[in-house]
Amino acid sequence: MNDQRTRLPATSMSLDKMTLPEKAILKKFPIVGIGASAGGLEALEQFFRLMSANSGAAFVVVPHLAPDHASLLTEILQRSTAMSVQEAKDQTLVEPNCLYIIPPNRDMKISHGMLQVSTPIEPHAQRLPIDMFLCSLAQDQTENAIGVILSGTGYDGTQGFRAVSDAGGTTIAQEPATAKFDGMPTSAINAGHADHVLTVEKMVEFILADKPSHLIKNHKTKTPSTLTSISQILEQLRVATGLDFSLYKKSTIGRRIERRMVKHNIEDIGLYSRYLKENPAEITVLFKELLINVTNFFRDQEAFQVLEKVILPKLCKHKSHDYVFRVWVPACASGEEAYSIAILLCELMERTKQQFQVQIYSTDLDDDAITTARAAIYPNSISLDVSPERLRNFFVKHDAGYRIKKEVREMVVFAIQNIIKDPPFTKLDLISCRNVMIYMEPALQNRLIPMFHYALKPDGVLFLSPSESIGNHTELFSPIDRKWKFYHAINSKTSTQPMMNSPFIWADKNKHPAPEEFMKKTKETNFADLSRKLLIQYFAPASIITNIKGDILYIHGETGRYLRPAPGHATLNIIEMARDGLELELRNAINAMAKGLPIIKAEIQYKFNEEPATVSLCVRQLPAFDNNEGLLLVSFQDIEVTASKSKRKVVAKPADISRIEDLEHELSYTKENLYATIEEQQAANEEFKSTNEELQSTNEELQSVNEELETSKEELQSVNEELITVNSELQTKIEHLASTQNDMKNLHDNINIATIFLDTGMLIRRFTRDASKIYRLVASDVGRLLADIKSDLIDEDILTQAEHVLETLTPIEREVCTNKDNWYLLRIQPYRTLDNVIDGVVMTFTDITSRIKTEDLVKEARELAESIVNTIREPILVLNSKLKIISTNNAFCKLFHVTIKDTVGHKIYELGNHQWDIPALRKLLETILPQEQVLNDYLVEHDFPGIGRRKILLNARCIINKSGEPSLILLAMIEVK
Repeated sequence: MNDQRTRLPATSMSLDKMTLPEKAILKKFPIVGIGASAGGLEALEQFFRLMSANSGAAFVVVPHLAPDHASLLTEILQRSTAMSVQEAKDQTLVEPNCLYIIPPNRDMKISHGMLQVSTPIEPHAQRLPIDMFLCSLAQDQTENAIGVILSGTGYDGTQGFRAVSDAGGTTIAQEPATAKFDGMPTSAINAGHADHVLTVEKMVEFILADKPSHLIKNHKTKTPSTLTSISQILEQLRVATGLDFSLYKKSTIGRRIERRMVKHNIEDIGLYSRYLKENPAEITVLFKELLINVTNFFRDQEAFQVLEKVILPKLCKHKSHDYVFRVWVPACASGEEAYSIAILLCELMERTKQQFQVQIYSTDLDDDAITTARAAIYPNSISLDVSPERLRNFFVKHDAGYRIKKEVREMVVFAIQNIIKDPPFTKLDLISCRNVMIYMEPALQNRLIPMFHYALKPDGVLFLSPSESIGNHTELFSPIDRKWKFYHAINSKTSTQPMMNSPFIWADKNKHPAPEEFMKKTKETNFADLSRKLLIQYFAPASIITNIKGDILYIHGETGRYLRPAPGHATLNIIEMARDGLELELRNAINAMAKGLPIIKAEIQYKFNEEPATVSLCVRQLPAFDNNEGLLLVSFQDIEVTASKSKRKVVAKPADISRIEDLEHELSYTKENLYATIEEQQAANEEFKSTNEELQSTNEELQSVNEELETSKEELQSVNEELITVNSELQTKIEHLASTQNDMKNLHDNINIATIFLDTGMLIRRFTRDASKIYRLVASDVGRLLADIKSDLIDEDILTQAEHVLETLTPIEREVCTNKDNWYLLRIQPYRTLDNVIDGVVMTFTDITSRIKTEDLVKEARELAESIVNTIREPILVLNSKLKIISTNNAFCKLFHVTIKDTVGHKIYELGNHQWDIPALRKLLETILPQEQVLNDYLVEHDFPGIGRRKILLNARCIINKSGEPSLILLAMIEVK
């Protein structure tokens, strides 16, 4: 494979001083994460049998293993590859051309090229080990990550595939038709996260051919030409589908476009833009690619528990039987979330004995997803997300899995809708919009939040995902649960202001005349409207409409005499803008309105341009309309002071004057204290606002980071198939043991050696077929004492010898005979296990009957030959090929005055102090006889010490062996008188 190593600067530290993570940075090579479950063992063995041991990649296998069973996978896969295979340990540095396997009952991630093995926290059935590892692999190795999904049920690995694809890595799913169980590969393929769908053989070829190498590249800053090409692609999408993706996050769009480019082996985005123009069908495929349909039932279990136990009971409290509880689920994908809410509402009505109508509007852009949602048929894997009780109550069994019951389906209406362009539903009690805004730019998010507020009833609830928030729209929503993002809609008229300025297009321009057309129409004068406008203009007092907090919503007439801009941050609060003398009365009046008083009137003295003035203040509670409650009408009307009243003099008594002065002094003191308190409160409010802004800024930063992370992380559930995996491992082990046992059986049957295996208690553990010729054994005798079995051996105490071997560990070998005159070579040796533990003895009986009989025949023949030789009167010698005497007769000993002991075993030349070292004899034995092989009447005359001179006729004959060489020489002698 291509070398993907990155070099550190020459000034970096020496290698021996680096930490393991720093060393991991030095080497960049593909790391292949392989997920498998039921039926995956066969695929794994095939994969690694075909994979080269020097591919340059590292392999990490994450199967579904039983938590309480020792895994045999390491041993099994080691037989299929020459690579180093090891069970992963914590803090193991991943090396190329090595294979790592997750241990049982462990979670595993990878960080800085090192495996992180930990004890799982979640229950075994809820864990998704393949997703966990692949997600960490994507985060750690980015474009160097390769994800592979083999046979298995459920959908573990789908989320991991998405993370690998989003990080720029390569994903390969096994062709479902070749998988023993196609659940996991099919799930990844249907989710659109599999870059390639291949057979196991093609997977190996793909990786060895280094085809993913073009994906293993460094991400560079997008050039202007790249941005231009992306804009062109988005424009083509807009023209073809009518949908504008320009305000979607560019990172998401870029990854989706790159995925399609990989499918078509296109490396330049400009070429892909031209490819779209030439292939309109690809636009539809890319459009489907950009619609990320990821959901499941009761997603985020804790969030739905809050919805079930806190939010819905409060929203549905005191609802009458004719009340319609309205819910909107935008971007519903395949409908699981909408049906989850419907199920919760059914359970609530059953629990509280309430009966009201429910209408859930569930919308999405993807027509295929809407079709799936309407069918309401879901796979068996939903049993991981839906409790058995809910499966019984709200689902019916279907050939393809489960189907939602009709009474639940009737509560939900599915429709195709674009929440950006199409008008929203209104008068809603609940909106559940989860994992939608994380794919949108902040500008688009800021347009959606006011729209949701507009669609909700007062006190309605907005339900977002943990990675989403309302942003800066705190005037529209207040939090109910900050962790799971439940927000309460604040009853505020100000929510209509952003809506009026919003660029949402909710009407078809072709169906409504332009405003200019109305202006051209001639209208008759409406004197009633004209009179009303003139009366309001000249006689109605200056008035202001506020909410219950005093925020100004509308101003009629000139209010400059009573209000003025307050110093500091700009505000439209009527209390803060009131002139001196009006602030306290306005505050008291608005507070009284909040307590339910319908109207308050008062004459108040205040200062205008440093001159005293009197105004009639009237505060009225307005009736609710357009879902707006708590609106107030504040009216100001000046009171003219007549001249007669101004000239009238009132003579006050001294006591009254003193009392008035005391009251004025007390009033002045109270006002000063009140103003001081108000100023302190305002200062504190300013500090709180400042702190809140800082926290909001921090929250936005964290939110942005969280959204990016959530984009590549979707929680999925799958079925653990560890039992099938273990069974596969055991089946492979059994097959291996069966093969070994067959070999051993054939070995024992063919060597015809009787063998008996005994344990330490001399109980029969096993025996071969030939052992029944010695002991009267049958198959049912296994486990019995050998002493209880009748033996055909003659006077042999074998058990005592076996116990001796067990004590001393010294083998015994001896010949034994049966009453049928069969002979055996008995060997008794200790029985040693693979761990070198003595666990009994092994007795073998080798049939040597033919050898014993042959030896007897040879002995008889030898004795016969010796008898014949001794009977002959002439001296005879039998020599071997080295001229050593191996036999002689009595005639020779008598003639030459020697004994058999002095003769046999000596060379002929050494006899009698070398008296036979005769040149003529040497010539005969060494030269003439090897050539002639037979020689008769060869005369030898020699002086023999002790017996004198003798003339001897020699007759010699060579006996030739099978190889054609002389083996024996027969030498007969006749003395010539």
